Amino acid sequence: MTIKVVPLGAGQDVGRSCVIVTIGNKNIMFDCGMHMGYYDERRFPDFSYISKNKQFTKIIDCVIITHFHLDHCGALPYFTEMVGYDGPIYMTLPTKAITPILLEDYRKITVDRKGDTNFFTPQMIKDCMKKVIPIDLHQTIKVDEELSIKAYYAGHVLGAAMFYAKVGDESVVYTGDYNMTPDRHLGSAWIDQVKPDVLITETTYATTIRDSKRGRERDFLKRVHECVEKGGKVLIPVFALGRVQELCILIDSYWEQMNLSHVPIYFSAGLAEKANLYYKLFINWTNQKIKQTFVKRNMFDFKHIKPFQSHLVDAPGAMVLFATPGMLHAGASLEVFKKWAPNELNMTIIPGYCVVGTVGNKLLANNAGSQMVEIDKKTTLEVKCKIHNLSFSAHADAKGILQLIKMSNPRNVILVHGEKEKMGFLSQKIIKEMGVNCYYPANGVTITIDTMKSIPIDISLGLLKKEI
Repeated sequence: MTIKVVPLGAGQDVGRSCVIVTIGNKNIMFDCGMHMGYYDERRFPDFSYISKNKQFTKIIDCVIITHFHLDHCGALPYFTEMVGYDGPIYMTLPTKAITPILLEDYRKITVDRKGDTNFFTPQMIKDCMKKVIPIDLHQTIKVDEELSIKAYYAGHVLGAAMFYAKVGDESVVYTGDYNMTPDRHLGSAWIDQVKPDVLITETTYATTIRDSKRGRERDFLKRVHECVEKGGKVLIPVFALGRVQELCILIDSYWEQMNLSHVPIYFSAGLAEKANLYYKLFINWTNQKIKQTFVKRNMFDFKHIKPFQSHLVDAPGAMVLFATPGMLHAGASLEVFKKWAPNELNMTIIPGYCVVGTVGNKLLANNAGSQMVEIDKKTTLEVKCKIHNLSFSAHADAKGILQLIKMSNPRNVILVHGEKEKMGFLSQKIIKEMGVNCYYPANGVTITIDTMKSIPIDISLGLLKKEI
């Protein structure tokens, strides 16, 4: 018996996660994302690998989406409505509620601002989401007679799940993105010791062992405070859901403690209010502390954070602004950055991972005082403001990845969603420390794994004793 795994996206790369797994005679697509670094046909996975004549529904038995980040779900309406997949799609309820909001935001940026014509429409997003079957944590769903799937809590963002898929004696775990450390609003990832034949894990921070979270939080608050005290403006590029809720809880309580209400904090995103609504709605997906204090005070009702109006970008004086998206590749965060970057009083704090090709990545690659940065082919900008990268990312670090491997106890490990060199380093560590085979295929490369088939044999006790 064999299991085949081929990444169509996120193979030795971060972006457009899409992994096809053949188990038994079933084909599962895990995630269906877009790539932040491309605006041509490379932004979506190459679906022609599955079928040249678009027979996707015949070939793919189900699609499973782990969470609502666009690099995991951004190509879904394209796959279902534009190239014709019509089979079942599974995701958790929070993911189902939030995904269409982010897809519509992505569509607006691509079509309305960039003028792309070959793209999905608002109606296509609605039609796509109608096909989604929600799955609860620890619920086992039988996709058909042979294939069953089960969801486990992944931390990372609201509604994120890892999935265990089983056909006969063969099984696979696909992690999506996960976090092994609890934070201010979510718990840590957890899975049974399911002993899968293959564990497919993300490796965004494959070689990083993160410093103490408290230290990072102190550093973040200190830098923000120092900047606004001198009259500077702080731009924090974020995605509308996930880390930003974490940072808002942190800065809101600090503003209260330090009596800083005279310095405004803004949030630029129509998504923000909707996002917080969903955090309130799915409070049972958050951590213990938020659930316990929920009755007295909802942690997502921020006292000091107000919605941002575009005219405030030129307002004098200090302010803090959370603006989307997080990699400074488009949208409000990039527009504000262009205005604030030439002033050395100002500061930009990048709290997450930035894909190669985005403005955020260019800034971090050359972070030595004043620099010229290419915004796009027509625009170069002199950046004088301070740039800091303080990782508040909700991905597992190297220690967390090894912890999850121990927890699930797989026979083989496949690394996706990371950088090639870092994967190479981690894979050697896994082979050496865990004694487990480890692979990290590029996009379009198939890994074939032989599995053991258990055959039950009846034998008399008398014969067994005689043999012993």
